[in-house]
Amino acid sequence: MIVMSLYGALLAFTIALLAGPHVIGYLHRLRFGQNVRTDGPKTHLKKAGTPTMGGVLIVFAATISILVLAPNHMDVRYCLLATLGFALIGFVDDFISVVAKRPLGLKARYKFIGQLLVGLAVSLHAVGSPHIGTDMLVPFTTFSITLPLWAFVLFAVLTMVGAANAVNFTDGLDGLAAGTTAVAAVSYALICIGLGKWELAAFAGTIAGACLGFTWFNAHPAQVIMGDTGSLGLGAALGALAVVTGTELFLVIIGGVFVIETMSVILQVGYFRLTGGKRIFKMSPLHHHFELLGWPESKVVFRFWILAFVFALLGLAGFSTGLVL
Repeated sequence: MIVMSLYGALLAFTIALLAGPHVIGYLHRLRFGQNVRTDGPKTHLKKAGTPTMGGVLIVFAATISILVLAPNHMDVRYCLLATLGFALIGFVDDFISVVAKRPLGLKARYKFIGQLLVGLAVSLHAVGSPHIGTDMLVPFTTFSITLPLWAFVLFAVLTMVGAANAVNFTDGLDGLAAGTTAVAAVSYALICIGLGKWELAAFAGTIAGACLGFTWFNAHPAQVIMGDTGSLGLGAALGALAVVTGTELFLVIIGGVFVIETMSVILQVGYFRLTGGKRIFKMSPLHHHFELLGWPESKVVFRFWILAFVFALLGLAGFSTGLVL
């Protein structure tokens, strides 16, 4: 059954690779070009006009693949529903950004409300599933915490919303979000295999494969940008995988790069407000700080990929320690 995750990854990769040129060409014809923020790194100005909303390619490849491999499994439906729901919010955000020429897209409060509503709907759907428990595993131990239903719903919503926005913060350089998400998805495929959840392993595999296929076109210099359609959908997919496997705390470790990127934004904004305009970093999220230090974009991306791999190993070590003990 391990081959299901491999088949899922290969199928999603192939679909993304074959569909990529057509999707990019279509986005070009629609003139769905990226609007670059003027307050960002000046090197990003040359990205203006690069087709955005490329996340539809990732979501399409992953969805078709998992519908072929495990269309009727309840846990998979939960994860797919979360992915599609958050991707739809991202799609609306990207559409507003492109059509209305507003680089920031959908207003933050509306985006957040939408995420909460989708997260709540998906979580309530999960509560009625006999396949999804309310236990949460603790890293590096054999212990688990059983949550009451209301706490499970609340924690599930926060996990998906938090993961979606963390990946969204990480998306900002060519190949960064797709590569780090692929590493995290592979880690979750291995976790699902360890738990005997083969269909979920296949879902994680399709996410990894779709990300790799997208990276073929998103590698520097990018032919297409994933936009919020991709980043919000991918983050929700990881969050949903964490919830259905009871490994929410492991996601904090495996997604260490996402956590660091998010914390850099929180610290920057908080410090800016407390000090009346001073900054900790040259710019947040953190990847922009290193760009402004003079690091080439590809160097920042590659080093963040390395960090993602290290965090994934730490998370898997914590999971395997619990299995051994």
